Amino acid sequence: MNSLPLLDRITQVRAFNRLYTGLIGVLEEGLVGSDYSLGEARVLYELAQEGVTEVAELRRRLDLDAGYASRLLGRLESRGLLVRERHETDGRRQLVRLTEAGRAEQQVLEDRTVEQIGQLLSRLTDDDQHRLVTSMRTIRHLVGEREPAPALVLRPPRPGDFGWVVQRNGAIYAQEYGWDATYEALVARIIADYVDHYDPAREAGWIAELGGERVGSVFCVRGSDDKTAKLRLLLVEPHARGRGVGKRLVDECLAFARAHGYTTMELWTNSVLVAARHIYRRAGFELVDSQPHHSFGHDLVGETWRREL
Repeated sequence: MNSLPLLDRITQVRAFNRLYTGLIGVLEEGLVGSDYSLGEARVLYELAQEGVTEVAELRRRLDLDAGYASRLLGRLESRGLLVRERHETDGRRQLVRLTEAGRAEQQVLEDRTVEQIGQLLSRLTDDDQHRLVTSMRTIRHLVGEREPAPALVLRPPRPGDFGWVVQRNGAIYAQEYGWDATYEALVARIIADYVDHYDPAREAGWIAELGGERVGSVFCVRGSDDKTAKLRLLLVEPHARGRGVGKRLVDECLAFARAHGYTTMELWTNSVLVAARHIYRRAGFELVDSQPHHSFGHDLVGETWRREL
């Protein structure tokens, strides 16, 4: 358990705040080199997303008190960027919408923001960009307003998904276990063999999506004989773990094997993959063999797991 004292944790949060506000220019006179403060830019952004909204709803979204919100809206209105008007049927409700000039200014701000963030990301490798985005998603999940859990969808692989499976296997296993490029090469060979010899009556693959984002994969292929299926390349993105993605993928693989005449399913894994082994055990697989081997730059223990269907 992390024993870092509370004061040290607070110091780390404050250090991150100072770093990030400096990166995005919050302390500058205008956001992304514009004449608009952060508060004014946020108002323009929210109105551009919704078209027309109630002032009360705008205040709630931005967590603004009535006085500050009125001053922000007044400054933007005086520049011809928005108009305020009463609701047609309820005079107590005030509506606000962007003018044509307001929409044009918001687009300029949007383009500059995209350029600024693009420049920040361009300093990082693809793997570091993925780590950064994943960490930011974690921060939003832990301290932001909790959003409804995105729907988990399993679908067949489409063109482009096979390359993604190879790339994410190579990147994740290098980052988490230090495996070298020979593991990525192995995954590429497995994927190429699957595509070249795909038999829809006996084989299938699934891509897991959360909220439209690819977060996992698994494949069911023919094993050593017509009665044995093989589970291959189970993968779950780090930020999607703990949401039942791995279990759903394994269950789908088992259901396909049963429905297509297999009586046994096998898989090969390594003893260091603790989370995956836990999923397999809970799905009814049993460890039937283990052998030490040197692969992917490490001394490992390979394991064969099996279950009857």
